[in-house]
Amino acid sequence: MLILGLNKTTLLDYPEHVAATVFTGGCNFRCPYCHNRELVLKASSLISSSISETALFSFLEKRRGILTGVCITGGEPTLQPDLPEFIRQIKALGYLVKLDTNGTNPDMLKFLIHAGLIDYCALDVKNSPDKYNVTVGVVSNNLKFDLSTVKESIQFLIHQSTISYEFRTTIVQELHSEVDMRAICQWIIGAQTYFLQSYTDSEGVLCKGFHAHSKETLQTFVTLCREYIPNTTLRGI
Repeated sequence: MLILGLNKTTLLDYPEHVAATVFTGGCNFRCPYCHNRELVLKASSLISSSISETALFSFLEKRRGILTGVCITGGEPTLQPDLPEFIRQIKALGYLVKLDTNGTNPDMLKFLIHAGLIDYCALDVKNSPDKYNVTVGVVSNNLKFDLSTVKESIQFLIHQSTISYEFRTTIVQELHSEVDMRAICQWIIGAQTYFLQSYTDSEGVLCKGFHAHSKETLQTFVTLCREYIPNTTLRGI
């Protein structure tokens, strides 16, 4: 596993659990508002400063009884071919595991759930289908992002009953309108839980120049989304 970061304690990343968050390197998206620029663009150059699995598991061993969960995020974790074995070792220490994913590897997602390797999944729904190209960093009219894998992952999560899950969207003023929010909800209708997260500017953002909607607009979006997904919540505001 290419481990490029570790948040040793979080009360936010795994609902109802005290957890550690592991950041994997590399991503197949280039979302311009992403705040993990180093993990996305420079993953290979950071290998020399990566965290070894030995060091990580030593830390997790010492934190047993204090932490109850481990979040695996990125980058995009499902790009790592050794992810299942990595999770098996975490589970062997008695931890619950949450996976953050962009949904582009439904085969890996299905395997992890069917094998009992993850206990919670957060899938990022980037935007309405019509605006996925620009939102994930594919902007050429000649290069259309194939949404079939994301659609497969979304439908799989909605119809499975093995684990709890959430869909979430980071809302950006320049990318998300009321029309987009309605289209997203029509796409993921039947979702267990949907979180709206406001964009926050940072030094690590991939591209500068994006802004958050006002709190009032975000609340309007929540009200709209609840028409389709009653369990919609504004997170982090």
